[in-house]
Amino acid sequence: MSTRVDVEEMEITRSEKLLTVVLSVFMLIGGLWAYHNVDDIGRPSRAHFGGGISSAHRAAEARHDVAIRELRDAEGQRKSALQNLELQREAYRTALEAGGTVPAPLPGRQSVSDLEAAYRQAQARLRDANHAVVEARASVEVTAPAAREARASIEAARRQSLNQARDEQRSHDRQTFFLRLAVALAGLAASYWWLIRLRRLRSRYVLVPMAGIGASAVLALYLAGDYITDYFEVTDLGPLVLSLAGSALTVAALIGLQRYLAKRLPLRRVRRRECPFCGFPVRAGAHCEGCGRPVVGECTTCHQPRRVGAEHCGACGAA
Repeated sequence: MSTRVDVEEMEITRSEKLLTVVLSVFMLIGGLWAYHNVDDIGRPSRAHFGGGISSAHRAAEARHDVAIRELRDAEGQRKSALQNLELQREAYRTALEAGGTVPAPLPGRQSVSDLEAAYRQAQARLRDANHAVVEARASVEVTAPAAREARASIEAARRQSLNQARDEQRSHDRQTFFLRLAVALAGLAASYWWLIRLRRLRSRYVLVPMAGIGASAVLALYLAGDYITDYFEVTDLGPLVLSLAGSALTVAALIGLQRYLAKRLPLRRVRRRECPFCGFPVRAGAHCEGCGRPVVGECTTCHQPRRVGAEHCGACGAA
């Protein structure tokens, strides 16, 4: 024969409280793991820029870039040719004023005719450099309209890509929020349901769902703190939704617990030889001295006197 012990009448030891706290911590670790890993569900892939750009636009921009580089090179060459011309002109002028040769950087002497030839050659190089600059500028001007059109198209494609990536990220964040909210609320609901069920069974292991309730409550608080300063509009009401849902579940669990205790209270009072209605101590009389209600009735099976509120008849054992 086994006995069923009323959990409400048993004292929870310190060891059980410690184990409950430890169990709650480990449950919270698992809840946090699930909380952070749901972010990987349906994560959008990184958008690769360039999918909406045609090869013609790329080629137009590339031609314009090449023309700009050629213009810079031509201007650099013209600057070098101009400096060389000034040097050759100064050497030629000095030779003319001296009426003969002048010192040269290399061993030996240069005649006036050599310096004149070098000067003429420097002039030709400058003319060629000026011509190259003019052609390069013309190429830049020719390729500029197509390049501007290509850059406008590229910028439009970039904005479209960024907007698409932003929309995908916003949708993913919305999905992640609701999944995390579901994890927190599911933990609370399961723990409350388990607690009510174990109380009905008068199980001593009600501490396990209590640990689950504690872990789920901390996870819900973590969720509220994580999204309380969020910037996108969908989850602005997330903490409020979580607060209302968690409060509703807690109140529902409290109501269920009170109903359960209301059913168990008469039996507990009968065990303590108290009135099942008001809790006043019962003596040998058939009525309560506190409220006046009958505390002894007739068994419907054996018609013998039976305590009101007792689960079984003391004479025949009928329920």
